[in-house]
Amino acid sequence: MQKINLFFALICCFTLFVACQETTNTDEPTAAEIVNAAEEEEEIDEKQRYADNVYKENCTNCHLPQMSAFAERDWKHGKSWNEVHKSIKYAHQFMEGAGFVGQLPDSAYTKLADYVLVSIESNRMEEMGVEPDYEGIIETEKLTFTLDTIAKGIEVPWGMAQLPNGDFLITDRTGKFYRQSEGKDKVLIEGTPAVRAVGQGGLLDVAVHPDFDNNQTIYLSYSKPKGDKEATTALLMAQLVDDKLVNQKEILEALPYSTRPYHYGSRIVFDNGGHLFVTVGDRNHRDDNPQDLSRSPGKIHRLNLDGSIPEDNPFVGQADAIASIWSYGHRNPQGLVYDSEKDIMWETEHAPRGGDEINIVQKGLNYGWPVISYGINYNGTVFTNETAKDGMEQPVFYYLPSTGTCGLTLVTGDKYPAWKGNLLAGSLRFRYLSRLEIADNKVVGEERLLENIGRLRSVIMGNDGYIYIGVEAPGYVFRLKPKETNI
Repeated sequence: MQKINLFFALICCFTLFVACQETTNTDEPTAAEIVNAAEEEEEIDEKQRYADNVYKENCTNCHLPQMSAFAERDWKHGKSWNEVHKSIKYAHQFMEGAGFVGQLPDSAYTKLADYVLVSIESNRMEEMGVEPDYEGIIETEKLTFTLDTIAKGIEVPWGMAQLPNGDFLITDRTGKFYRQSEGKDKVLIEGTPAVRAVGQGGLLDVAVHPDFDNNQTIYLSYSKPKGDKEATTALLMAQLVDDKLVNQKEILEALPYSTRPYHYGSRIVFDNGGHLFVTVGDRNHRDDNPQDLSRSPGKIHRLNLDGSIPEDNPFVGQADAIASIWSYGHRNPQGLVYDSEKDIMWETEHAPRGGDEINIVQKGLNYGWPVISYGINYNGTVFTNETAKDGMEQPVFYYLPSTGTCGLTLVTGDKYPAWKGNLLAGSLRFRYLSRLEIADNKVVGEERLLENIGRLRSVIMGNDGYIYIGVEAPGYVFRLKPKETNI
């Protein structure tokens, strides 16, 4: 009976969430948006405090004063999302006679399970302590490795790429751009574009042209400023000569600009056919950009390596459609990797609260945002009850609760044989590396690696066949060195 009462308290709280009104989507961010979404992947601590206040004001007359205390209790059916979801559904069915029950939407069970799991996960992180082990031996289900420090002293190592000679190019979201040779001090590269380093904006991803040895060409994505407040995602190609960027050419300007400092994207990858892809987030204009083919944000774009538009892009020649668009209906894609053997492109993107997605991106397809989603607004309100619709793609996998997924790579080569073919995705919010086992283009298992390592911003397979990760606070780039190998 005590267990049922606890669920009753939680559902009472949730009814207040679904009754709230969503904030009007104006161009200027509200004060709450600036506070809560300056780094949206953190899942709005302010809104979490709001949820705690609702719990205290409405539920503590019978139950413990903190949601976190509820989450610490023993769970009869387990703590996985499916088990929590099933328990809530069971409690709801058991209490069919309660007057408020019929007022809850069908999606309430999914949203409530996410809310509970966030508290469980937060408790688990606190129990782990705050100091990760950067020097010890790390044992996982299938592999043992250590961490080698490649670079340090970078505030936000947003993107990185390895040059043919083994040096690394590393972007710092603050606007600084470095070349890092192993065992040496990092070198600041000159000539980087001006960026609007506010909120989620700044200097973002970097990619090295497949024929760099002959043309010295690299690509940079960044938040391009306009005036005092506006910015957009832009893509630049340039030559890297003597640690300077020369012969610069802007090849993508994601129109329209916005004053909102969120959801820029943006990852850059190449395919086998001489094309590059770059992701652009919806810029926090959920209802305007992702489904509108005349607007660049909320899309993945495909260009030739010289910046021109491929003639076989899906919307070439279509009136009121931007010709560079490859796919649309995306929210904030910050992970992208191309499987050259299978000719498949994998993508990860931030949902709002709940439902970070992993997708297989294909030509001309609509990935649904914001018409369908497994997430809810950050203040707990529901913006859609639809999780599926004809003509819109389902995610291959989604995280509940949201992990703040950022950075993505595919394990290739022979240095990590037990992981070969797995995806590795970073978690900003819960500070770990997610290893996803893939079979028949589906996620069949997950293992959490490097828990509490820090906000894991970027992950790549280097040209040398090793895995590299970029971690915020304290701002490192690490190499994952399998124990059985020597470098």
